Amino acid sequence: MAVHAHPDDESSKGAASMARYVAEGVNVLVVTCTGGERGDVLNPRLKDDPNIAANIHAVRRAEMDAARAILGVDQAWLGFVDSGLPEGDPLPPLPEGCFALQDVATAARPLVKLMREFRPHVVTTYDEDGGYPHPDHIQCHRISVEAFEAAGDPDRYPEVGEPWQPLKLYYNQTFSKARISALHEAMIERGLQSPYEGWIERWGDRPERQITTRVPCADYFEVRDKALLAHATQIDPDGPWFGVPMDVQRAAWPTEDYELARSLVDTTLPEDDLFTGVQETVGV
Repeated sequence: MAVHAHPDDESSKGAASMARYVAEGVNVLVVTCTGGERGDVLNPRLKDDPNIAANIHAVRRAEMDAARAILGVDQAWLGFVDSGLPEGDPLPPLPEGCFALQDVATAARPLVKLMREFRPHVVTTYDEDGGYPHPDHIQCHRISVEAFEAAGDPDRYPEVGEPWQPLKLYYNQTFSKARISALHEAMIERGLQSPYEGWIERWGDRPERQITTRVPCADYFEVRDKALLAHATQIDPDGPWFGVPMDVQRAAWPTEDYELARSLVDTTLPEDDLFTGVQETVGV
């Protein structure tokens, strides 16, 4: 189970890993917390289309359907309203009723229900900083941790199904400084213009998260990119997301990376598989 804040997040964080596991016969469910209604139209070709602005909720759902089909995953909506990304100084208040303002225990209830119905062994989501400090990403982290801890407890949320305890919880760490630096240096070595020069300059003293698990999935990078392009309003097809040739990506950084946050099974770090220790415990 991969828990994400908005439609498109699943395609930019862990998509190649999911596609690999689907190909290996694993059942994968993407949980999307909000409808992405307040996301900006980032594709310059669509930015001024009045039909998109008037029907953004339906557009984002259709994009999610297309990406889901490309990845081969199942997908469920939690039904919360996008909080938007507040900008300015001072920051404006979040809109009333949005996802980030929900009580964590209340917002986690539908996720607990999904965990008990789908019965995942592994859950992925964001770290406590949200990967970046979007209020919906931070709230996604909070309810994911709450649901992971509560789903197996018969005394918590007894109204939403029989208890089920997931065995491992991971945080996506796709955008580590190590990965960005490796891709940047590979481009420079080949005499190509790197789309990441600005990223490196802005990194500053921000601490690195621990990467415990690197999942080899380079064979599925093209599937990942197709799924991301399916979110046409959210991605510029000529932008930096696609500025590194596929052969360079596969050579410089052929994995998607995670931080193991909780484990109820024995494992040895570092790992190369999200299911390390799970097979031995449950016999799959």
